[in-house]
Amino acid sequence: MSELRNVVIIGSGCAGHTAALYTARANLKPLVIEGHEPGGQLSMTTLVENFPGFPDGIMGPQLVDNMRKQAERFGAEYRVGHLTSADLSQRPFRLHIGQHQVQTQTLIIASGASARWLGLPHEQQLIRHGVSSCATCDGFFFSGKEIVVVGGGDSAMEEALFLTRFATKVTIIHRRDAFRASKIMLERAQKHEKIQFLTDTVVEDVYDHAKQEVTGLKLRNVKTGKVWDFPTSALFLGIGHEPNAKMFAGQLDTDADGYLKTHNHVLTRVHGVFACGDVQDRRYRQAITAAGTGCMAAIEAEKFLEEHSK
Repeated sequence: MSELRNVVIIGSGCAGHTAALYTARANLKPLVIEGHEPGGQLSMTTLVENFPGFPDGIMGPQLVDNMRKQAERFGAEYRVGHLTSADLSQRPFRLHIGQHQVQTQTLIIASGASARWLGLPHEQQLIRHGVSSCATCDGFFFSGKEIVVVGGGDSAMEEALFLTRFATKVTIIHRRDAFRASKIMLERAQKHEKIQFLTDTVVEDVYDHAKQEVTGLKLRNVKTGKVWDFPTSALFLGIGHEPNAKMFAGQLDTDADGYLKTHNHVLTRVHGVFACGDVQDRRYRQAITAAGTGCMAAIEAEKFLEEHSK
């Protein structure tokens, strides 16, 4: 037999932990399914200096662990696993978590968005050590240095332009000589004195995992086949994120890139289902904004349960 819950939260990043804290304090005994990336994007960052309340900064993994402990203190239950399928056609909603089924009166989706990586041999080993998917999070740490952004769309142009505030030079590397970026964003980047372009070029590896810091890249020109080393202090990926919402395909509205569509901040098209954090926010993608929408989703779930228990 499947269990019946008041609230199930999918995801354990800032949005999920905050939703868990608020619903737990409302005595709703939420169940949090940790997902395939426990801790979310913060678990892959080092020092977080832009989350209010920590004047000296705090390590990303420590911040999300603190959030979890705070939610657990009020009765939130955490369970390792990820959602494989969901039936949102009627309440209680039916969720398949691995081999188990859970029914819930409300569902809060905080499953986030996973950064797209290049798949380089030593890329994962250098995350937090100069390889990053978030300029806003990590750009400050490379003040006065030369850095690289990979990508050819608006995301890459936005990252590069932001990074010029800190870096002495930003090189945008793109595998083709044509760009997907909008004309205005591309022109803005092309006109910036700190930005240069390397086109028809791909990154084949990142150095130096032995030193635990980025010192350079192995590059290859796709037209000539030429291979060379390119010195740099950081590699920022501007190739976008993949929202973790495929399990709701056909049941909830998404935009062209798969992000969940919400109205009135966190409401989805299905009554009793709420979405918060990066799975529905493609614009800000910050820890503090994710936490804010997690709070909103929790309050909406509490109100929904109150209204439907009368």
